[in-house]
Amino acid sequence: MNIQEIKKHLSTLKNIAFQLPNGDLVPNHFHVTEVGKVTKHFIDCGGTLRNEVVANFQLWEANDYDHRLHPEKLISIIELSDKLLKLGNLEIEVEYQAATIGKYGLDFNGKNFLLTTKQTDCLAKDNCGIPLEKTKVKLSDIDSNSESCCSPESNCC
Repeated sequence: MNIQEIKKHLSTLKNIAFQLPNGDLVPNHFHVTEVGKVTKHFIDCGGTLRNEVVANFQLWEANDYDHRLHPEKLISIIELSDKLLKLGNLEIEVEYQAATIGKYGLDFNGKNFLLTTKQTDCLAKDNCGIPLEKTKVKLSDIDSNSESCCSPESNCC
């Protein structure tokens, strides 16, 4: 999800809820403690120079149980961040405290913002010798009516 999409969704909501990948909700007394612009400038394992930029939202919960962040307040925080940091329409990454700081993607299901799982990946598989994943086929899915390439009549052996 990008900046424009979250603002559009927030404008239709009365309350904000973030849902973790396991279905649990982030406690509703959460704070958005940071809205930032994060630049990752790196070289992948194939030697290619790369630059990634995302908008980063940090969710935090404290023992401030009466706190509720309202949609219009989060929109104003995003707009101030955009003005000062020039966020534009960047994709959003969310940080939330789990056993360690977790990084999540963001989606919306019409009611809740969904924290989606992110995975590491090799960006230079062709340079690293990582084989492409082979297509798995169930033997039961193979058409038994088709002629085998190794039938006695095929002259392949």
